[in-house]
Amino acid sequence: MPCLLVVDDEEGVRESLRMLFKGDCEVATAGSVEEAERFLHGSSPDLILLDLVMPGRGGLELLASLADQVDPPPVVVLTATKTVATAVEAMKRGAVDYITKPFEVEALRIKVRQLLERRELEREVVRLRAEVDGQERLGGLLGGSPLMRELFQTIRRVAASRATVLIQGESGTGKELVARAIHNLGDRVDQAFVTVNCAAIPAQLIESELFGHERGAFTDARERRIGKFETASGGTLFLDEIGEIEIAVQAKLLRALQEKQIERLGGSPTIAVDVRVVAATNRDLEADVAEGRFRADLFYRINVVPIALPALAERREDIRRLAEHFLASARADAHRGPRAIARDAIAALERYAWPGNVRELENAIERAVALAEGEVLEIADLPPAILRANELETLGDSVRSGKLGVEAAVGGFEKTLILEALARADGNQTQAAAQLQITRRSLKLKMDRYGIAAT
Repeated sequence: MPCLLVVDDEEGVRESLRMLFKGDCEVATAGSVEEAERFLHGSSPDLILLDLVMPGRGGLELLASLADQVDPPPVVVLTATKTVATAVEAMKRGAVDYITKPFEVEALRIKVRQLLERRELEREVVRLRAEVDGQERLGGLLGGSPLMRELFQTIRRVAASRATVLIQGESGTGKELVARAIHNLGDRVDQAFVTVNCAAIPAQLIESELFGHERGAFTDARERRIGKFETASGGTLFLDEIGEIEIAVQAKLLRALQEKQIERLGGSPTIAVDVRVVAATNRDLEADVAEGRFRADLFYRINVVPIALPALAERREDIRRLAEHFLASARADAHRGPRAIARDAIAALERYAWPGNVRELENAIERAVALAEGEVLEIADLPPAILRANELETLGDSVRSGKLGVEAAVGGFEKTLILEALARADGNQTQAAAQLQITRRSLKLKMDRYGIAAT
């Protein structure tokens, strides 16, 4: 049953309202702002009927304290006809409505019932959203497509174990987010999560980065350094782009994984480490093994539980939700920007190939938010690559539907290719012509034909 709080210094008013609503909801009463605050400290009513004029602190002060709450209950102020101006001020401060005394009983009953029903509906929406988020969100990962739901189930299962995991997927698909989710859902969540980007560390330094070194181990080793294995001991070590590690270091990495021991460069004692390793790569490691670029024994050691991340193009049904999420995030960071995405812009996003996957989508939305001027993110606000791809798709659709002839479509296609080549070449016609495998003179003639201005 919903709870109604009546705040009024007149006992007769409090009792009348309690009797009026006792069959519809639980009614609590308070004769002052202080008494109401004590009640609110331990309870959360669904609606407050608040008198504005009371001895001592008035109703406006209670409204001010309610404004600091995360989800304050709605407030209807009770006021005499001569203080309607104060009631209007109360609405500016957060009250949802006001009723003048003496009030009409049936009108008040209807108003209270409507507001309580709205409050219940709002809470149901919050509950349903939380339920959906639980199904479509895991850590920093977002998606409700069948592929993502299956991925979430796999992550939850593997997180409960201590098995070594190999995450495979294209750049920008969220491999580190998966690794963090595995760590955060496992029993090592209170321990360190250490990341090593193997592709970003020079080959001659990767061994020191992983295992550490003693002072004097090499020319620039002026002091002892603790490696990532020791730093991550007790927690999780995420080896991103593990396929970039050279063969010589792969042997030492294999030994560390098998024996759970390491040796610092320049040191002789072995050091025990308790590390859960999660590795990731965008390479085809099986092909690398076949060609001798990656050790087979190391591959089998890290590939205990393989997780394959889908490309964004394989889960297009998630694009709208992701775009709206990135829009809200970018708008919050910029303290400005569109509140929604136009329907044709969403369609263009859903049709694009996304070679850069989720990372490219995030960057595209951030760029659009920075450049957009209206309350709605329009298709014209999207990056040129997406617009050109959308034009090509539209041309194809027009030909298939019979709305456009082949010659016109070929012309549109050629124009789009020229614009893309010029964009990649930063307007340099010689480089653009080379990309298109035509002469610069031919390019200039085509630019004139299609009305493409030189930059």
